Amino acid sequence: MKTFRIAIAGFGGVGRATARLLLSRRARYRQVYNADVRLVAVCGSRSGLASTDGLEEEQLTTLQEGLSGPAFIDESRADVLIEAGPTDFRSGGPGLAYLRSALSVGRDTVVISKGALVHSGRELRRLAQGSGALLKLSGAAAAALPTVDLVQHSLKGCEVLSVEGILNATTNYLLDAMITRGIGFDEALREAQAGGFAEADPRNDTEGWDTACKLLILANFGLGADLDMDDLRVEGIQSVTAERIAFWRGQGLVPKLVGSLSHVDDTFRAEVGIRTYPLADPFANIRGKDKAIRIVTDAMGETIAIGAGKEPLATAAAALKDLEHILETRLAVPR
Repeated sequence: MKTFRIAIAGFGGVGRATARLLLSRRARYRQVYNADVRLVAVCGSRSGLASTDGLEEEQLTTLQEGLSGPAFIDESRADVLIEAGPTDFRSGGPGLAYLRSALSVGRDTVVISKGALVHSGRELRRLAQGSGALLKLSGAAAAALPTVDLVQHSLKGCEVLSVEGILNATTNYLLDAMITRGIGFDEALREAQAGGFAEADPRNDTEGWDTACKLLILANFGLGADLDMDDLRVEGIQSVTAERIAFWRGQGLVPKLVGSLSHVDDTFRAEVGIRTYPLADPFANIRGKDKAIRIVTDAMGETIAIGAGKEPLATAAAALKDLEHILETRLAVPR
């Protein structure tokens, strides 16, 4: 039985959920992959914990000050890094240093935060290719909604012609509340914040940046594009008025914040903005915090996936799906 040592960098809500779920699945890893999967290190921005024998859930309640940073992960001798820190696409965030360090030495990596992938995606792909490290990122690309997996596995061999995605749960909830219940943007936002699924500062969501990040990750890592944020036109929903909502309702149309890609003559074009759909369109019926993606290919036609999952469990599960792909590859486990 081969031992796989796992480290988690970033130990907020998502990192802790990932740790708990990983520890609960150890019997599965032994049964399916004949692998002894151990959580050997976790760390936040200033504190952490490590054990070569593997950490147990009850040990994770109290971390030790000063145990943090890429050097701490290196010292743990982890085989796989799960990066779950805060995201900042403008700087790469704290995750960028962890990813550079891990990929440069060939450590397989599962990425949950989007910032480093958007900020330095080209560099991280080169590091992974150069070292032979596996770089997986389902948790960063809409989590419970399959996006990169669809184009890399389910639609493999086809040419993707276009993509439309409702990729942000907060904005979908807000627009759904406004169009179905007739409440205003501010009231819908307060409701979402009170429910705990909209940030105190929601601008990355409402201004379209979160959708743009996920769209770029899908384009660059899933479809081999080479786009920067400057290549996108990004519009949010903060300017949606009661008058526009009334007009759309009168026309039988449903607004959604959509990230879209088109592939024409070997060129990718991408944008984020409001699109309206007639009631007969599946996208018009994506409710609440649900997400959806529609992919059109040359040979398989149109594929639609709809995803919803309770956070942070859904994101943790997406990251551990990536871990299982790594176990399959490294152990050559037949599917």
